[in-house]
Amino acid sequence: MCLILVAWRVHPQFPCVLAANRDEFFGRPTSEADWWEGSSGILAGRDLQAGGTWLGVTRSGRMAALTNFRDPAVIDAEAPSRGALVTAFLEAGGTTRQGLELIAARGTRCNPFNVLCSDGFELGVYESQTRSARLLEPGVYALSNHLLDTPWPKVRQAKSRLAEALDDLPKSAAMLDLLRDAEPAADEELPRTGVSLEMERMLSSAFIHGESYGTRCSTIVTTDLNGATTFAEWSWDEDGALAGMVRYHFQIGAAP
Repeated sequence: MCLILVAWRVHPQFPCVLAANRDEFFGRPTSEADWWEGSSGILAGRDLQAGGTWLGVTRSGRMAALTNFRDPAVIDAEAPSRGALVTAFLEAGGTTRQGLELIAARGTRCNPFNVLCSDGFELGVYESQTRSARLLEPGVYALSNHLLDTPWPKVRQAKSRLAEALDDLPKSAAMLDLLRDAEPAADEELPRTGVSLEMERMLSSAFIHGESYGTRCSTIVTTDLNGATTFAEWSWDEDGALAGMVRYHFQIGAAP
């Protein structure tokens, strides 16, 4: 994941709204979002190389999504997959605070990462680079490949556009439009994260279109006051064209 947006207890009818892009190498095998087999009640895509996921929800109302913290200087090729942390939170019981403690304990050997997560009652974030775990107040939040709400151009723009798109709910077209924004930032606004200027430029847009790396899918999840949840995910190919789409509706707390 390279961009996660959450509107938490902002909209009067939809207390939880999530919009996210997953950026990854096109050669990394992936399965589209579906209900996982077993009793965990997880709805998520799956990384077929390491077995975890980047974003998922459960029938009980849990939600978790992950981004990598971009710092090429500290990457360990032998470190365990960060996607397992999302799965661990979704499978666990307990509160968001307890889930943050679980993520912190299990993530010590992983490469740097951030996780936004919720038990359905509270929203929290864990940032491994600062070892910071905290609960979040109602608001609109954005997470890219740095700390929560770091004001990178795409973070600022996406937060602003999400706030506007909330007025169109339950329609999701405006949110999908912001996730599909492929306009790069001006060079003078680019962060410096240890990659080349050309790479910084490519990674600066909400929707990334590279030769071997780019936005693989866009996901929008909305939950209303009654717990009715819609999970929609669009998959994109190497040309940035639509390669597939799935949509699920379920009631939090209801049996499958």
